[in-house]
Amino acid sequence: MNRELLMLVEAISREKNVERDVVFGAVEAALAQATKKLYEGEVDIRVAVDRDSGAYETFRRWHVVPDEAGLQLPEQEILLFEAQEQIADIEVDDYIEEPVDSVPIGRIGAMAAKQVILQKIRDAEREMLLNDFMSRGEKIFVGTVKRMDKGDIIVESGRVEGRLRRGEMIPKENLRTGDRVRAMIMEVDLNLRGAPILLSRAAPEFMIELFRQEVPEIEQGLLEIKSCARDPGSRAKIAVLSHDKRVDPIGTCVGVRGSRVNGVTNELGGERVDIVLWSEDPAQFVIGALAPANVQSIVVDEEKHAMDVVVDEENLAIAIGRGGQNVRLASDLTGWKINIMDAAESAQKQADEAQTVRALFMQKLDVDEEIADMLISEGFTSLEEVAYVPLQEMLEIEGFDEDTVNELRARAKDALLTMEIAREESVGSVSQDLRDLPGLDSSAIAKLAQAGVHTRDDLADLATDELVEITGQSADEATALIMKAREHWFDGQES
Repeated sequence: MNRELLMLVEAISREKNVERDVVFGAVEAALAQATKKLYEGEVDIRVAVDRDSGAYETFRRWHVVPDEAGLQLPEQEILLFEAQEQIADIEVDDYIEEPVDSVPIGRIGAMAAKQVILQKIRDAEREMLLNDFMSRGEKIFVGTVKRMDKGDIIVESGRVEGRLRRGEMIPKENLRTGDRVRAMIMEVDLNLRGAPILLSRAAPEFMIELFRQEVPEIEQGLLEIKSCARDPGSRAKIAVLSHDKRVDPIGTCVGVRGSRVNGVTNELGGERVDIVLWSEDPAQFVIGALAPANVQSIVVDEEKHAMDVVVDEENLAIAIGRGGQNVRLASDLTGWKINIMDAAESAQKQADEAQTVRALFMQKLDVDEEIADMLISEGFTSLEEVAYVPLQEMLEIEGFDEDTVNELRARAKDALLTMEIAREESVGSVSQDLRDLPGLDSSAIAKLAQAGVHTRDDLADLATDELVEITGQSADEATALIMKAREHWFDGQES
């Protein structure tokens, strides 16, 4: 019997082109599975087959767990103090084994054993094929549509399969069995049955890789794609940079008569691509990203990482784009929040902001409107700037002497100190459950306290627009925070 077992292992190993150890492991798993059926409950069985003689032994084993943990699986676990009564130096996570009668191979259900062995062989073959495929370093998966699986598409390349999920397809794209498909390899998940390679045709990385294949200068290092933003199947923007002054980045990516960019567009179902020149200057980068709209002026807010972009009436619709597409893609491409407005809206916003700063200076610095306007006209927008901008810069303001500047700086510092004390006192009134809420930093907590929001329930009662006004967060962030604050209302209740 043992000799027959060795011959069987050798035959399967050669036939399936897998290591003998893999086949031996499958045999051990089959024998262990058969032995478990002789016991009640979920016992842990280990079978060890001698690779030379074919003889095998069977053991029932228990996992050693800490005393304080207790037994979660009584049929498979043993507490540490009990295990140490048998083996003095045993430790947690070791195993205690007890020899038990081995199941004769002849008594194993032939079908069950065969299924276990073949499944192990298939898993090993699959892993070998996958490792061989991934060792090539390919980023784009090229194959044919094999079948549909619950809305996903299974794509086959040789004997390796990839999964293209519905959300990663290009909208309105109609792929059928037998169609040739290219997609970006996003992830490899060995726990997925059948098709462990996750693919995407909608990811920005796919477009970047397509351009890399179409434009040799990118592979040569002469050009670099810095970022990409897509509305799959409709429109996209890529930002390119030339590392060689002799190479025009936009013209090179477009190609002769548009041959290169058309190659990418045709692969993506006609998706239109805007090629933008990348710039270290964020304002210049945003101007390029908003093309074909012409920009009149830009106001950059570093603190909020946002820009107010002013365009004339004729360019307003172009800058925003259909359904806000152009400004949304430009924002994704540059990483900046972009607010599009016309000249009148910009003037009104600047007037409102100036009025707010004017009122702040008049109140906190105890100055008249004329002095406040002089500070504003020189670019001062906060008490911190008045208090800590270099003395010489303030002395350059016409009509300001050293005594005036020192007095203004002293008043600004006193006001900041008073405001900080008041802020700490207001924050001190905030409940601990609100302080512990994820997504709130000290600045946001202070703003909430000043607005009279002191408990988690106070926050939960707010509307999204109210929270946005208080903290300056985006609507999505505010909504998520309010829903988080409301979670405790539903604890213990069924959906």
